Amino acid sequence: QVQLVESGGGLVQAGGSLRLSCAASGRTFSYYAMGWFRQAPGKEREFVAAITSNGGSTYHADSVKGRFTISRDNAKNMMYLQMNSLKPEDTAVYYCAAGLRYGALLTRRGDYDYWGQGTQVTVSS
Repeated sequence: QVQLVESGGGLVQAGGSLRLSCAASGRTFSYYAMGWFRQAPGKEREFVAAITSNGGSTYHADSVKGRFTISRDNAKNMMYLQMNSLKPEDTAVYYCAAGLRYGALLTRRGDYDYWGQGTQVTVSS
């Protein structure tokens, strides 16, 4: 089992940057594919970015491509989302997720087994 805790959210002006972190418990973190999702008020939770279990491959949603970068450090049981050039439409609660699929890039909510509690990101115009 994996427990996930997000941090790093906050209030930032448009054009600014934030770095989200996801801390994972357990000794098998390196077995899990990881991802970031976000949910804005009144909207469905949507995929943001994914990374394979060994960090060798990543995939970003078109809406964040070129601005956000997902990464992980298996030695520290950590995953990150570097967010640059933030826009007001990036405002949402951001969730990290883990799925026991070695070597896979997971983009669907149903592919993930564990979720964090979320961290709020607010981008002012």
